[in-house]
Amino acid sequence: RLSGLLGILLSMQTSPETLVLLHPSGPVETARAGMIVADVVPALDAEVAGLRSRLEEMAALRAVQDSAAATLSEGLEGVRAARTALSQAMSDRVALPPPLAEDAAAMQALIDSAETLDAFASSLAQDSGAGAGDDFAAVRGLLPLPVAGVMLRGFGEADAAGIRRPGLVIATRPRALVTTPWPATVRYAGPLLDYGNVIILEPETGYLLVLAGLGALYARPGEVIDAGAAVGLMGGDTPLTETILVDAADGGGQDRTETLYIELRDGQEPTDPADWFLTGAE
Repeated sequence: RLSGLLGILLSMQTSPETLVLLHPSGPVETARAGMIVADVVPALDAEVAGLRSRLEEMAALRAVQDSAAATLSEGLEGVRAARTALSQAMSDRVALPPPLAEDAAAMQALIDSAETLDAFASSLAQDSGAGAGDDFAAVRGLLPLPVAGVMLRGFGEADAAGIRRPGLVIATRPRALVTTPWPATVRYAGPLLDYGNVIILEPETGYLLVLAGLGALYARPGEVIDAGAAVGLMGGDTPLTETILVDAADGGGQDRTETLYIELRDGQEPTDPADWFLTGAE
């Protein structure tokens, strides 16, 4: 086939241009062939341009995909290292390793790996070590609330947006003191997703107490704290003394503008905190 093509090219080279352009069937067929070629070539050029554009788009998408895969791989490595260090710290019951405690990026990678508070608490539960307190189950129904306030929503009750959460929502006064109801180890303390400041306590192996919505935090991850120890303050401005006295005399709760979310997890599953805390008294 190659030899035949070369022969044709050689014969065309020796022929005058007028004979090369002339159709064997005559001038009429030559003109007709030219018209056909004139109609076909623009369509072929347009199709070639479209294919070129698609190929360039596919190449760009492939480059983005490769970059995203590399970024994801780096992120997973960081999360894996953070989980390993956190698990080791919890099992040893000592302060967090200095690299993890001081490396904000490592802790942020662990936070970013969880899309919800439930996922973050579940990841901590999987790495649970020995708890700080003993016989936590024996005080079921006798624990004081972490903050003075009244219950707005119970376990699984829908809020105004129709969202149901597996915990209690307590209405409190601004700058109210938040304490731990039982000796516990601080598993996490800091901002988390859109929950504001969150502190996660481990009163005993297999149990996690989640407190979300604080304005300020006092505890640090890795600390073992006693019952009644202050772990933070609610947000808002400090109310005037006169306002507190008037509200207490009227028996109202108009100044309870802050809310604390309380969630108690037994293993991987949330349990109703109302069964554990004395929610009837402020």
